[in-house]
Amino acid sequence: MQQAKNFYISFWDRHGIIPYHLGLTLFVMGGLCSCGSLKMPGLKASNFSFGSNVTPIREIKPEQDKKATVYIQGKVEKRVPLVKKWVYQINDSTDKIWVVTNQSNLKQGMQVVIKGKIRYQSIPLANQEFGEVYLEEE
Repeated sequence: MQQAKNFYISFWDRHGIIPYHLGLTLFVMGGLCSCGSLKMPGLKASNFSFGSNVTPIREIKPEQDKKATVYIQGKVEKRVPLVKKWVYQINDSTDKIWVVTNQSNLKQGMQVVIKGKIRYQSIPLANQEFGEVYLEEE
């Protein structure tokens, strides 16, 4: 019986079938195992950020240059329709910010990445400033 088994293996080995199947199996297994530990620069599972250029909302300040462009990422919490525009409140777990955009298809609970210019609307009331920082999508 052992002699027949050895003949069978040596026959297939001479014809390259075993190395082919072994190589293919190792290649597929290596590919599947490597997918689980794939690391990308700027990809953080805890903050769900796609790139290193995503700005946390808490870091957006009213005194920043009005021409500054930032990327924010977070969850849509509220939607408000305007004339020909929409306003969405985005929360990234560090803070919330309003975003003015032409997009009408964003739904509550969606994760979004938005590129926009920092804007500040001054609201003086009774000698106090109640201004609001917001983003205008580009």
